[in-house]
Amino acid sequence: MIETKDSNGVRVITLDNPPVNALSFALCAQLLPLIEAADGGRAVDAVVFTGANGIFSGGADVNDFTTEPGPETKTIRDVIAAVEGSSKVFVVAIDGNALGGAFELSLVCDYRIATKRSRLSFPEIQLGLLPGAGGTQRLPRLVDVQEALQIMLKAVRIPAEEALAKGILDEIVDGDVVEAAIALAHRSEGAKRRLSERRAILPKGVVPQALPFLVSQAHKMVPPEESGGYAAHKLIDAVEAAVTLPFKYGLAHEYRLFDELVRSKPSLALRHVFFAERALSKIPGLAEAEPRTVAKAGVIGGGTMGTGIAICFADAGIPVIVVEPVDAQVERAKQTIFGMYAHQVQRGRLTQEEAWKRGQSIVFTAEYGELADCDLVVEAVFESMDVKREVFTKLDSVVKTSAILATNTSTLDIDEIAAATRRPAQVLGMHFFAPANIMKLLEVVRGKSSSLDAIATAFAVGKSMRKVTVLSGNAFGFIGNRMLLDYVREALYMAEEGLPPYRIDAAMKGFGFPMGPFAMFDLSGVDVAWHIAQARPDLGSGRTKVVQRLYEMKRFGQKTGAGYYRYDKSVGSGREPIRDESVEKLFAEEAQRAGITQHPNVSDAEVVRRCTYALINAGAALLEEGIALRPGDIDIVYVYGYGFPPYHGGPMWYADESGVKNVYETILRFREELGDRWQPSRLLKEIAERGGDFATARLSEASVSDRSRTTEAVASHA
Repeated sequence: MIETKDSNGVRVITLDNPPVNALSFALCAQLLPLIEAADGGRAVDAVVFTGANGIFSGGADVNDFTTEPGPETKTIRDVIAAVEGSSKVFVVAIDGNALGGAFELSLVCDYRIATKRSRLSFPEIQLGLLPGAGGTQRLPRLVDVQEALQIMLKAVRIPAEEALAKGILDEIVDGDVVEAAIALAHRSEGAKRRLSERRAILPKGVVPQALPFLVSQAHKMVPPEESGGYAAHKLIDAVEAAVTLPFKYGLAHEYRLFDELVRSKPSLALRHVFFAERALSKIPGLAEAEPRTVAKAGVIGGGTMGTGIAICFADAGIPVIVVEPVDAQVERAKQTIFGMYAHQVQRGRLTQEEAWKRGQSIVFTAEYGELADCDLVVEAVFESMDVKREVFTKLDSVVKTSAILATNTSTLDIDEIAAATRRPAQVLGMHFFAPANIMKLLEVVRGKSSSLDAIATAFAVGKSMRKVTVLSGNAFGFIGNRMLLDYVREALYMAEEGLPPYRIDAAMKGFGFPMGPFAMFDLSGVDVAWHIAQARPDLGSGRTKVVQRLYEMKRFGQKTGAGYYRYDKSVGSGREPIRDESVEKLFAEEAQRAGITQHPNVSDAEVVRRCTYALINAGAALLEEGIALRPGDIDIVYVYGYGFPPYHGGPMWYADESGVKNVYETILRFREELGDRWQPSRLLKEIAERGGDFATARLSEASVSDRSRTTEAVASHA
């Protein structure tokens, strides 16, 4: 795992811990004695750290954060302390990424050298942590405090040339970075440059007396501790200590804050999301399946969704043909594509040449025949089974027999759509979320006949598009929208009981959602909700005709300037919801007509419980039915697709955080107080009664029997 080689008085230590040379407890236990031996070796004048596999190191092993280190455990802190106390000169030779603990290791070294392709970053904030091996103390001694704070708060990946300009790197080389590091070690002639001996750097023009104001402003710029900003505030405290305390005391303060964060609920939730995302492709039989090459793609429909999907293909380097017969719609789509790529160029995210290349890779046509040689075609037309079956019948007769046909439906039956073709094994769902070129989530929906290679291809395409791809079984609404129906049902019920929509939305925003359910209705369209209610009146509907009334009034939401709220283009962006008391009166009138008792004094906490526990119960039912493979898959869908606060880990993790038994007992109370719609799922009851949780639950034989359908349909085509 570690190689050493001596070269004219310089000992080269190479980290070799595939795939990312993680600085795990095990690797640190091997590394520490090597540093101690080099320090005591008379023949060694300097030490060079480098990494194998074309990467320096991805930093600490996140798995280790779940382990409580004992007295005998060796960590990156011990390694860095050994370097700090050594009499030798240390040089780091970086090729590829130096992230987290690896960046911290580079900062304790006297000299830093890298290749042009290298990147340095502190990504810990994304896991609810801060750099915990001296990063918050050393970086502000190399760049000014404000800049150091921004690098850590934003998890910025710093390109090598930018790092050189900032003074973080000493050199960039084109050739062999290790040979260059050895040469640099010889040139140093034993001169050490330990950052611990320097003072923290204040921003230009800022006097020490202004530091409290600077710190206060930094705290105001991040979310409150209870709303996802817990780690950010601790990070600011740690960087403040770099200025106000001697190095060793600042380091001790950082250690304490890190150890506090690593045990905190927000960090545990964020790390759950991290691991759940990496488990998504672990599907029975999928590793043995061979994804098909997708050299050319097609999209049916040039509306908002179809255009977004086309952009996703273009961004993945896949030429795409869009079938859209309406000229006016084609022009709108082209304007959207041009505007989006022009914006990317203005922001410096793309060169003009790359933007032009991507834009030109999207071709519009009115003819299905142009799709004949496509390897994958995604349908994105109106949400009607008759329309979609007609489209798939045409595609089946035109597109080559080896091609995969996918539907972007958000609710409809994949098997019924596949039945319109002679290739059901090559039909599946690829449910993108609007706007498709922005939202990271992609639900791949397998029908009863969908083959493993079709699923593997969809996952591979999702990866090339940089999507977070989740497998779902075939059920109305799949994972995300099926659960959403229970969530919005409770919101509608509470509004019918006299709680104004703005109060419900405020409570859910307070919990951490970017918007409440009624603002979400208005964003997606009240007309969309009406169409879903027509298809499945048993799901996601209230007890009154409020949705019907709004639909008849053409209050479709943001697109018409009015829905559950009003929208005024002269106020801000024109997308901010404005309370509309006429809608509240509409709810009151319909509730009176339906004889619904009013309960306008429901607390925010109860609003959150009713909405989130509806999600949890629906998620547990999907696990029973085999629609979702794992609780973590559900959490990923909700974090990436619906804005569930990641610091609560997703609905199923939040159930564990709240206590599954407590959730179950609350649902029983809801059933007593609110009616039989609150029926706890069998799996929720099972886990609660044995005092377990979703994270560690072993499903009963009955549940496993139900869930096995998720894997059987896939594995049968291995």
